[in-house]
Amino acid sequence: MKRKKIYIFLPFLTVLICLSLFSCKSDKNSSGVESSNTTIRNNSHKESDTKESESTSSWNNKTLVLVPDASGENTVSCNVSTVDISNTAEGYIMVNYTGENPKVKLQITGPDAVTYTYDLHGEYEVFPLTAESGKYTVEVFENITGTQYSTTLSKKINVDIKNEFGPYLYPNQYVNFNSSSLAISKAKELAKNAKNEIEVVENVYNYIIENYTYDYDKAKNVQSGYLPVLDDIYKSQKGICFDYAALMATMLRCQQIPTRLEVGYVGEDYHAWISIYIDDIGWVNGIIEFNGDSWNLLDPTFASTSSSPKSFITDNDNYLTKYVY
Repeated sequence: MKRKKIYIFLPFLTVLICLSLFSCKSDKNSSGVESSNTTIRNNSHKESDTKESESTSSWNNKTLVLVPDASGENTVSCNVSTVDISNTAEGYIMVNYTGENPKVKLQITGPDAVTYTYDLHGEYEVFPLTAESGKYTVEVFENITGTQYSTTLSKKINVDIKNEFGPYLYPNQYVNFNSSSLAISKAKELAKNAKNEIEVVENVYNYIIENYTYDYDKAKNVQSGYLPVLDDIYKSQKGICFDYAALMATMLRCQQIPTRLEVGYVGEDYHAWISIYIDDIGWVNGIIEFNGDSWNLLDPTFASTSSSPKSFITDNDNYLTKYVY
C-alpha cells in the first residue's frame, strides 16, 4: 500500500489559542519511556524544536506517558464510591467503586449540559473533563433491576482546568494505556526520525492503515460497554473503529500530541475517529490527508477498509460528534 502524506487544509480547521505553558518533572522507567503526572506542553518542547538542525531524530526524546493520580487530597464520597477531584485542574477525575453491585453507572455532566455515561468496574478509573472549566455534576448509580438504577452519590463540583490539553494527553477509561503498553514502544520507534507533529501523525497513521485489518465479526457482536484492550489490539492487529481510534490516540498522546477520541455518527452509523492539536495552528477537527488527487478526513478505519472512501469522508457534514474522550 502506498504511504500517504499528511497535510493541513485550513478551511477545515478550528483554531484555539494555547493560553499558557506548563512545566513538569519526570523520571525514566525500566522501559526507557518517561512517565510524569503533570502536563508536558512546556518550554522544553519549544526548546527542543529549535535544535532540529542538530539532530534529525529530536522528536524521539519526546516520548512521555502521563500518570493520573488519585492523591486523596480532595474527594467526595459515599459508602460505596469515592470520587477523587484532586486533579481537576489537569482535566480529569478518578472514581473508585468499592461496593458489590455488578452493574454500576457513572454520569458526568459538564457546563455544556452534555451527559457522559460510563460503566464502573471497581478500583480507580480515569475520566476526562472535556467541557472545559465550569460546574460539573458527578453521579454514581447502582442497578436495582433491569434498567432501573438508584442514585448512591450526586455531587456538584466547580472545575477550573489549568491544563487545557490534559484531557487529551492523559490516559482514561476509553484510551487506557501506561508506560508498559506495547503501543508506546512502537510509537517511539515510529516517531524516531520525525521533525514535527505532522510527521509523527503521518508515521503513526500509515503504520495503522498498512498493518491493521477491520474485525467484521467483532463489529457484529460487540456489546454495550465495550472498552478497547490496547495490548490485545496491538498483538492481533485487527479491531473495530473504536479500537483504531483508541490505538492511534494512545500512540499520539505519548508523543505529546493532544488527541481527542471522538464518538458520534458518520451518516447513520455510530463511529469513532480522532482529531489532534498542532502547535501554531490549533485543533484540527478533521485531520486532512492528501493522496495526490483529493483531500480526506484522517479516518483510519475507512482508510484501511476501503479503496475509495474519498467522496464520503471528504464531506464534513457526514460527521456528527456526540462525545469526546
